[in-house]
Amino acid sequence: MAFIAVAAHAQVKVTDRYAGLGRTATPAEIKAWDIDVRPDFKGLPKGQGSVRQGEVVWEGKCASCHGSFGESSEIFTPIAGGTTAEDIKTGRVDSLLPGANQPQRTALMKMATLSTLWDYINRAMPWNMPKSLSTDEVYAVTAYILNLGSIVPAEFTLSDTNIREVQERLPNRKGTTTAHAMWPGPEFGGTVKPDVQGSACMRDCRKEVVVKSFLPDYARNAHGKLADQMRLVGSTRGADTSRPAPEAFVSERPAALSVKAQAAPEKVASAAPSQNAAGAARAAVMPLLQKNACVGCHAMDSKLVGPSFKDVAGKYKGRADAVNYLAGKIRSGGQGVWGNMPMPPQTLSDAEAAQLAQWLARDFAP
Repeated sequence: MAFIAVAAHAQVKVTDRYAGLGRTATPAEIKAWDIDVRPDFKGLPKGQGSVRQGEVVWEGKCASCHGSFGESSEIFTPIAGGTTAEDIKTGRVDSLLPGANQPQRTALMKMATLSTLWDYINRAMPWNMPKSLSTDEVYAVTAYILNLGSIVPAEFTLSDTNIREVQERLPNRKGTTTAHAMWPGPEFGGTVKPDVQGSACMRDCRKEVVVKSFLPDYARNAHGKLADQMRLVGSTRGADTSRPAPEAFVSERPAALSVKAQAAPEKVASAAPSQNAAGAARAAVMPLLQKNACVGCHAMDSKLVGPSFKDVAGKYKGRADAVNYLAGKIRSGGQGVWGNMPMPPQTLSDAEAAQLAQWLARDFAP
């Protein structure tokens, strides 16, 4: 009883401290977030979608990243492949067993629950517009993927009423196991003995290891002053990101960083005019890159889904019509210049496309 009284007293103090903070979520708000689907299909909404409908959605919203047949080009793990008709019968994928000559594991090889596929598509796809698919479109895309794996026929329509039957055809539905030490003990058939054996050195160790992260200089003020955007709850207070990083913080950055990234604030301020201009140009286009999800497929100086901005700028540097050419390519999309991965047409205005093209062709600096 004493413990309960102390806990209740502590709760009152916390409540008093943050009186008036927050409110009870409305049923509509809870419903908007409570969208997960469990392996027993609890939470699955009513709906349906055919393989044919799924193919149409797939070509328009999925194939640019995952390939027309789920082969996923060179970026993502292939979705279909590596399973056989015998796997569908047994519920265990032979090519996952030790000694199998399988070059790459696909999503359908590893998946044990169909709810995982439906739920992930519903919550996270398409990559640049998650949760934008309707319920029937999610059913249709799921049906198309299942057809790619020969789990359902081309004329099949997947729905909330037959999805349990399709679950019984997943190639790896019996592939989940608890016979390993990932579980906390033998309660679920696991083992206490760890999966790996080894001994730690534990000699000459550093007494304290501090792990820190930091914002690159070009990203500090990408979204405004962070100190004005933090809630006054908890220990994080943000920073005045409209100003350069403090010298003490800059001096703690890893030695492998560039000289420019390690420079003290006063040195950054006195950088060459060309460097300041390049940084200003990048800061000016960053909101546009983020608004149109360009940074979802392109990084500044390394290949992601598509080529890096640095590579694009280098390829067209010095070309007289570079601005007009790049603006047109940004708007219309295309395929073949940088590999097989297509870039879909973009919905930018002419002015926005021209701004990005000007940055890449004239103002870009790594």
